[in-house]
Parts: sequence; structure tokens; C-alpha cells
Amino acid sequence: MGEKLKNLPEELRPRERLLRQGPESLSPVELVAVLLGSGTPQENVLDLSLRLLTSFGGLKGLIHSHPEELISFKGIGAAKATKLLAALELARRYYEIAQENKINFLNPEDVYNYLRYKIGHKKQEEVIVLSLNTKNQLCGESVVAVGGVNHAGVTPREIFREAVKIGAYAVIMAHNHPSGDPTPSQEDIKFTGQVKKASEILGIKLLDHLIIGENKYISMKAERLF
Repeated sequence: MGEKLKNLPEELRPRERLLRQGPESLSPVELVAVLLGSGTPQENVLDLSLRLLTSFGGLKGLIHSHPEELISFKGIGAAKATKLLAALELARRYYEIAQENKINFLNPEDVYNYLRYKIGHKKQEEVIVLSLNTKNQLCGESVVAVGGVNHAGVTPREIFREAVKIGAYAVIMAHNHPSGDPTPSQEDIKFTGQVKKASEILGIKLLDHLIIGENKYISMKAERLF
């Protein structure tokens, strides 16, 4: 049976340390422990937090976890899972707001860093279009398909729908490969060519089409595939 937190010296208790020294002084295990609030009769909250993070492969795995996975995890349940999910979602939304307020796409890596946590881990393909102004700054973003360009039947018209509406100067198209391999398929290349032709008719530049895999990406523009 794990040692009770109340039996630990006060300077080692995560909640007390957070209030006294600030949240930045706590380790990921301690921060998760604060969110969980309590452990079980068999293990204290620090041990539970460590087991949780270890099982999910650290913070990255925890962020990408599904509600049912957390609820079914021994010692968590629905109440603790909702607290964790709410905190993780707040962190994700703050990251998005911070990025949108200053995002300027100067190269493919900028686009990848912006999108990798949005779609890089998804189990289904998603097609996202980023609309840009003349300074290559983000002025619009839309998910135009879930299931990929093949399965969802997305058309070039849908790619430019929001860009036309807001008067964007250019767009960047991106989608993920759930397999983790960002190598473009023949369908990816063919569809990008169709979008390129539509961009010339509409007068809205297609700057790039990124394919995002597991911790890597391919820029179809850099590879001269359109």
C-alpha cells in the first residue's frame, strides 16, 4: 500500500508546493497528481499519477488519449477522467489561440509545427485548409473533409470555399496519413494537380500541400509534385 500523502512532509506535497512555489516547480507526475486529487486505498495519488503517465507513454500519449481509455484505467474512473480531459483540452485551446495570434507561415516547417498536434495523431484522415493574407499570415482555417480526399469525396471547390468567402490571397492544404508514413499516394498527387488548376482559375494561390505523418511530413511543393 502506498504511503499516504498526508504523511509526507509538507514541502513534498504537490498542492502545497504549487501554491508556495508556483506550478512550474512541479514535475508532470506532480501536476497530474494535483488534477487527480486523490489516489485509491491501494496507492497514493503520486503513485497513481506515475502509473498513468507511464502507461500512456508520457504527456504526449495522455493528451491523445480517448475518454473511454481514461475512464477504464484502474484508479481513475469517470470523475478523475473528466478533470484530466478538461485540463488537457484547455491547454490545447490555449496553444491554438497563442499560435493563431502570431502565426506566420514562412516555410513548410512552420505549417507542420502548427498542424502536427491538430491532425498528426488522428486515426482518420482529415483535410485542413489554411487561408492566408498577402503577408502569409493565417486569416482562416477549415476542416473540409474527414476520411481523406478519397473517402470523403472532397472537391477543389470545397478547398477554396472559405478562402473565397473571406477574400484570402492564398491557401495551404494539408492532410494526415494515419499510417504514419507521409509519402504521397498517386491519388494525393492527382488531387493536388486538380486543386492547382482551380487555384489558377480563382486567382487564389495554392502555396503548398503538406502530408503529415508520425513526427514527420512531406511538402508536395518542395518535392515539386505540383
